[in-house]
Amino acid sequence: MHGKKSSMVAVAALFVIFAACLMVPPLAVGQLKVLYAFTGGTDGGELYGGLIFDKAGNLYSTTHDGGIPTYGYGTAFSLAPNPNGTWTETVLHDFQEPKYIDTDGLNPQAGLISDSAGNLYGTTYYGGAPYDAGTVFELTPNGNGQFTETLLYAFDGLHGGYPQASLIFDSAGNLYGTTYGVEGYCGTVFKLSPGPDGQWTETVLHDFRKPLLKPNGGCHPSGNLVFDSAGNLYSTTWNGGANVNFGCVFKLAPQANGVWNETVIHSFGVSGGSTPFSGLVIDAKGNLYGTASGGGNESCEFGCGNVFKLTPGANGKWTETVLHSFNFLDGGSPYASLIFDSAGNLYGTTAWGGNPSCSGGCGVIFKLVPGENGQWTETVLHYFDGLDGWSPWSNLIFDAAGNLYGTTLAGGAANLCCGVAFELTP
Repeated sequence: MHGKKSSMVAVAALFVIFAACLMVPPLAVGQLKVLYAFTGGTDGGELYGGLIFDKAGNLYSTTHDGGIPTYGYGTAFSLAPNPNGTWTETVLHDFQEPKYIDTDGLNPQAGLISDSAGNLYGTTYYGGAPYDAGTVFELTPNGNGQFTETLLYAFDGLHGGYPQASLIFDSAGNLYGTTYGVEGYCGTVFKLSPGPDGQWTETVLHDFRKPLLKPNGGCHPSGNLVFDSAGNLYSTTWNGGANVNFGCVFKLAPQANGVWNETVIHSFGVSGGSTPFSGLVIDAKGNLYGTASGGGNESCEFGCGNVFKLTPGANGKWTETVLHSFNFLDGGSPYASLIFDSAGNLYGTTAWGGNPSCSGGCGVIFKLVPGENGQWTETVLHYFDGLDGWSPWSNLIFDAAGNLYGTTLAGGAANLCCGVAFELTP
């Protein structure tokens, strides 16, 4: 029987708050609406992944648990808006383990991406015969509102295992992603290429090794990848780097012979943040932005985390700037990647901190506005209180009107157990 949560939940459970728990956070400025509160039953529960829109305004993502009661290994779902302002959930696929043979993927932890034809792609943390190390899948619409799942690839552990991040496409239709790594391995960066026969071929672009085998190398990538304009890939690792346990930011550069060269461009310590769980975003100048879940302000036992910027310089050197350090009242432990608006402001979520009505704080939605002299100002747009969601782990997305959409791991009306999908009007 598979576990219902990843190892990251156990890490989050260690988040202990000091005296700041007794304080009341200031008022937020946004208005949040719960689009759907999950029950953990056939509709699914526990949302790690973010949302995506289709052209008709429907939302899509995955749940880590729930679905068919016999199994309860998660779902892929859609949310469709109704004329009266409510939203209707439809389960597109139940991840299941028929007769305990892992022919399907189990427990998706990442959100979905789509291609121009409306096909959906994602990963599962477990499942896949015969190694049970996770999968990459495709969901194809049938034209009648139903979707058909195709298993594109099952990881074997040795060439990657336990993917936690969403996928990205290149212009040729190849898929790229990361795997966290099974026990004894530090994970991989991989590419999946479609063939004329419908089969997909995996190529390991980089195999992370334990720091003892590769000093200063990264270990356990958990975030999605991002391309720059030259075709280089960037992301983060939860562990590894020059300080071993605090993580790093890495770059993969493609070579003419098909090999990708890895460079660690930043190693985290404590004061500048530590243990990044999310991927990165990139601006037009090639600067990278991300979140570190720990380190920084010691109002939280392991540090409340921060938002950082990496600026490229001469000779391949990168400089880190901490844009904001969380102090628990304004959030703590950001696990999600950031997004930009058209004005250059950053938006994100923290999994903990904020309203102390939840143990460790329920999490927040925040905005960072750049100012003079490189200073950024944080505004908390929403403090979660449990009933409207608890512990957002996913990135946000915008609609055309500038409203924000996202998910939470827990909270909601159903006994605070199972998470919500929400809309926030800033």
